[in-house]
Amino acid sequence: MKHLYIIGGTMGVGKSTVCRILKEKLEKSVFLDGDWCWDMHPFQVTEETKRMVQENILFLLNNFLGCSAYDHVIFCWVLHQQQIIDDLLDRLGTKDCAVHLISLTCTEQELKERIRKDVDAGLRGEDAVARSVSRLALYDQLATQKLDVTGRTPEETAEEILRMSGSLSSSGCRAFRNSSLEKR
Repeated sequence: MKHLYIIGGTMGVGKSTVCRILKEKLEKSVFLDGDWCWDMHPFQVTEETKRMVQENILFLLNNFLGCSAYDHVIFCWVLHQQQIIDDLLDRLGTKDCAVHLISLTCTEQELKERIRKDVDAGLRGEDAVARSVSRLALYDQLATQKLDVTGRTPEETAEEILRMSGSLSSSGCRAFRNSSLEKR
């Protein structure tokens, strides 16, 4: 059985770093960061570009799910609205696939500190703090498992995701249980 991890969370909470760690911990795994599909210059959010990005994500995820080389497909994106998650799930080929929906959250103070480091390093603009903090409360409303990453390292967060999904065993990451959601 395939396993699809959909990891959401506001900007700066640590999704990409955690997912890279998960990819290394899970055998036969592949990782797609939804932001890679937005890596454009100039950055433009229009109905056309949103549609294009979603289609590209769906194409890649469905190809990964259909490829016998991978047992574990890891995807992260901001995913701050239930409709985005539902639309994604409705269009993915998840038959015989365990889907694990997880939202990473943290305190507002921790989020500000994390993003401030990115701003100081020149990785994000000054407006990133306010934009990310404004979305933080939206994750409470989603039909996902919540994981508070306040005070956790990315490695600890990845380990907790493996525990939450039932994938952590004494011999490391091997068999998974369907702990979250099974789709068509």
